[in-house]
Amino acid sequence: MGLISDNDERAYLEEIKHLENWCQENKLLLNVSKTKELIVDCSKKQERDYQPVRISGTTVERVDSFTYLGVHISQDLSWSRNTNSLAKKARQRLYHLRRLRLPSKVLRNFYTCTIESILTGNITVWFGNSTKQDRKALQRVVRSAERITHTELPDLQSVYYKRCQTKARRIVKDPPHPNNRFFSLLRSGKRFRSLKTKTERLKRSFFPQAFQALNQGN
Repeated sequence: MGLISDNDERAYLEEIKHLENWCQENKLLLNVSKTKELIVDCSKKQERDYQPVRISGTTVERVDSFTYLGVHISQDLSWSRNTNSLAKKARQRLYHLRRLRLPSKVLRNFYTCTIESILTGNITVWFGNSTKQDRKALQRVVRSAERITHTELPDLQSVYYKRCQTKARRIVKDPPHPNNRFFSLLRSGKRFRSLKTKTERLKRSFFPQAFQALNQGN
């Protein structure tokens, strides 16, 4: 991972060179055919012409999206492709939920394990900046499950809020965590100092939402 700032790619390319050297020192070989380059650029300006990345003399393929740990990451950090994939997988599981003839409590447990787990996978990463349309598509799956199980199920906004709160508390209790330094208390010792946000995207990302969840929970 490297940063391209003010169209200066030197730090980014140096990071790749450092990785290549590290592999050579440890007698490891990078499989360039399976290596992809994804440049994340959220600006609305005209697309920039970035230099191609070469490893061991071979050009690395540049892609506009990449799947990492089940999350579809696109070059503009829009999450529609990711939410569409989650909604499709979850709707397929609804078929099995409909086929079961079991008490509502058991059906709810089945929903939590097989459907909600899909809808909320890595939710702290993408939910905050997903569009209203994408959230509604996911929530429709939850409502369908409610009609099948005849029980009230937690909405995804509530799940997202609780996951942010839980994850933030774990970071606070873990001093060696690389992001622990972001969580500092105000003089009152009761509330956490929030990050200054200049963009709506940053405001809706994990850390500002985590600070809000922690402060409301105190």
